[in-house]
Amino acid sequence: MSNSNVLYQHGTLALLVPGLLDGTLSMKELLSHGDTGIGTGEGLDGELIILDGTPYQVDSNGKVNLVDSEFALPFANSHFADYAEMLEVEDIKRDELQKQISEAAASDNTFYSVKITGTFKNMKTRAVQKSSKPYKSLAETAENQSIFNKDSVKGTLLSYYSPQIFDGAAVGGFHSHFMSDEHDFGGHILDFASVTGVVSFQQFDSLEQHLPTDNKAYMQHDFSQDNILEAIHGAEG
Repeated sequence: MSNSNVLYQHGTLALLVPGLLDGTLSMKELLSHGDTGIGTGEGLDGELIILDGTPYQVDSNGKVNLVDSEFALPFANSHFADYAEMLEVEDIKRDELQKQISEAAASDNTFYSVKITGTFKNMKTRAVQKSSKPYKSLAETAENQSIFNKDSVKGTLLSYYSPQIFDGAAVGGFHSHFMSDEHDFGGHILDFASVTGVVSFQQFDSLEQHLPTDNKAYMQHDFSQDNILEAIHGAEG
């Protein structure tokens, strides 16, 4: 039986900072830990969102692709969806929305996921162009990103909230990806003006942190020289 109280994470955001971008987990393995999730491919190959067990990739051309079971990821989160409705919102601005979610969740010191379905105004997303070895740093690779905009779009926002004490392993606060209902627009969310829709919530009491111990570059890297938090917050936008 799947445990919906567990958030599975492969890799850390910190390992992306110096450019440890090898794909070290297959999509097949990730899906064994959840039917819902986000991530990125080897070499920061696009932005991934998993909804109802189906993995979608938004590539740097803005195209939405279904990815196969062998697709490799350096970083990803997944969990088994068991959301409960939290709020109904109407034309609420992003800052106010995050404030209301934080207050209703009362979960600043644990991991949780938020799923929002509805109509978003001025949605701005991004996807990074795949890079190949020798990989550059996260900051340099993230400069090669494409930005996409929609004035109004119906779809699903999938977000993971991480406590500040885990900043570096994840990004402290919300990390959000988007997929349109038409499956023709999405990516890592940079911003949106407002949303009308339904906010659902799922809390986790356990983090299953999986590390790429078979990856020589990761195992031998000295992270003490990396400016991890500045790089992550700069790249996550």
